Amino acid sequence: MTLSARNPMRVVLLSILIFEVIVFGLAVPVMIYVSSVPTGLAAGLGGGAALLALAAAGLMRRTVGYLVGWLTQAAALALGVGTPSMFVVGGLFVVLWVITFVLGKRLDAAAESRGLPDDGAAA
Repeated sequence: MTLSARNPMRVVLLSILIFEVIVFGLAVPVMIYVSSVPTGLAAGLGGGAALLALAAAGLMRRTVGYLVGWLTQAAALALGVGTPSMFVVGGLFVVLWVITFVLGKRLDAAAESRGLPDDGAAA
């Protein structure tokens, strides 16, 4: 469920999470002005998803960070309930996350087959 410490895809996953923080924050005014979601609810949904993505980014050195990252992807899709455009944007983030994670796993497998150490990825 994690990538090795030397895997360059960890940086890409972290970047995805940081971009999600920004996009989730920008989704709040879209929910308010385009989808007529009440201000408090929109701020709670978008802010909560942004905080989840920020927490995942901060925890990416640990196994729990990957779990929170996967939950963030679910939250990205769930924001589509507040405004339908987030189904598309959230779906794009999910696709990016899954592709990056799969490619990272392939890199780990290739490094393992060459006998390279993983530097304690699951610490």
